[in-house]
Amino acid sequence: MSTEGDLLHTVTADDISDRRRATGRALVWGSAALFFGLALMQFAHDTDRTTLGFDTWRPVLFAYLLWATALCAAQVIVNGEKGKRTLFVLPAALFVISLVVFPLLFALYISFTDWNLASLNGPQPNGWDNMRQMWSDAFYWNALKNMVYYVLAVTVEYVIAFGLALLLNAQIRARKFFRVVFLLPLMLSPVAVSWMVGKSMLEVRFGPVSRIVREMGFEPSFFGTPEIARFMIMAMDAWTFIPFMMIMLLAGLQALPREVIEASKVDGATGWQSFKEVIFPLMLPVSVTAIVIRIIFKLKLADIIINVTSGGPGGATDSVTSFIFREYRDRSNVGYGTLLAMVYLVLIVIFITLLLKLVSRFMERPA
Repeated sequence: MSTEGDLLHTVTADDISDRRRATGRALVWGSAALFFGLALMQFAHDTDRTTLGFDTWRPVLFAYLLWATALCAAQVIVNGEKGKRTLFVLPAALFVISLVVFPLLFALYISFTDWNLASLNGPQPNGWDNMRQMWSDAFYWNALKNMVYYVLAVTVEYVIAFGLALLLNAQIRARKFFRVVFLLPLMLSPVAVSWMVGKSMLEVRFGPVSRIVREMGFEPSFFGTPEIARFMIMAMDAWTFIPFMMIMLLAGLQALPREVIEASKVDGATGWQSFKEVIFPLMLPVSVTAIVIRIIFKLKLADIIINVTSGGPGGATDSVTSFIFREYRDRSNVGYGTLLAMVYLVLIVIFITLLLKLVSRFMERPA
């Protein structure tokens, strides 16, 4: 008995007339013209270039929903059965566009306005004034410089996480217990860690650690000097996220082929030689993944800094995210803060893109 393919999942071409295709395309282009026309008119109204417009952007939202509905309907009108397959993906894509692209465009518009929440005037376009202010803002550039230190600290975190993963992968006593203990910091919120460690244990006057240091004859100053304060922020952040890298590396170690490792031991390789020539090269894909993901998390560092030091002393511990947060909260400067966030987003995209390309070339390099 022979069959001619899976007829159940085969989509045949529909006999769709040219008039039907023209109707579908007209439906899409007509709704798109309405949507973009209303959007341009509303933008011109908000920038005082015309009196035509609405009090809110709600009509533009309704026009977008109309265009999205027309686009989905046109897929079936123009493509028939094949268009129905598109409906499994297209609504989700349009939903993502509404949640990502539109807020991004709105943020780009806000970036070139003078919008202070303490003012009753609302957002007022100010051209390139926010950009000029950013170029002369020493605190913002200092926060960017601090991010270099924070990102470089990932290398130290990786070494510690790899060592812990090797330890937990070895046949040691109470291995399961230590796995749970080492994972406990990952279960805590960075906000909880900042209050538990930074605001309680390391508090200068009444913190238990500060009392012990004072009884030893030293004056505790965990957050009083720039270098020590930055190191303490790095330590608290590392304590929280090293288990994340450790569990990824541990999973990679347990997935390694045992035959290769055993073969290296049979050939007389020492523990260090086995690690250098066999384990570490095989772990490179997992290591790169763990480091890249950790860097992405590090670029968002803010909560520990905000709760413990508020960027002090003198901006020594500021990250870009914590600085932008204070620009919003303390100064209510929405326009300038949004511009800083948009510039930081562009820098992150460029940095991560270059990093991934560098990693890809390194991984493709012949051994």
